[in-house]
Amino acid sequence: MAISIRLSRGGSKKRPYYRIVVADARSPRDGKFIEKIGTYNPLLAKDDEKRVILDTERAKHWVSVGAQPTDRVARFLDVAGVKERPARNNPNKAKPGEKATERAEERATKLAEAEEAKTAAAAAAAEAAAAPAPAEEEAPVNEATPDSDAGDTGAVEGESAEAPAEG
Repeated sequence: MAISIRLSRGGSKKRPYYRIVVADARSPRDGKFIEKIGTYNPLLAKDDEKRVILDTERAKHWVSVGAQPTDRVARFLDVAGVKERPARNNPNKAKPGEKATERAEERATKLAEAEEAKTAAAAAAAEAAAAPAPAEEEAPVNEATPDSDAGDTGAVEGESAEAPAEG
């Protein structure tokens, strides 16, 4: 007969209260048990001494007989000093899943493209701001400027430089 030390739920809806029991592994969670060795009230604060009440002598007895505690009860037994619980290491626990990684990669590429566009626009603006300065220094020589030909008034031949003739 496989014996386990586990939680048996009591309390009302959304107000859980657990008994720490020694039971046959095949019996239902809240069903028949061999012995009650403690209680667990998850609604109390973590530093409250009444959160977990455990009969350590009976727990030691059942562990020595070969009862297997569940993960949660193993934590309680470790804190009480009854049974050492090996530290677990799951390096993949914090890694995001496939879909989340794909979304993160898409977001990163979009940000990179936006950054490239922003730098390209800034470079074009800087280039446009730098380009007119050399063009002003090398102004093209216009033959119709007033000082290039002193006798030219800018009027077209056949018309007088004075007021246009009305007819």
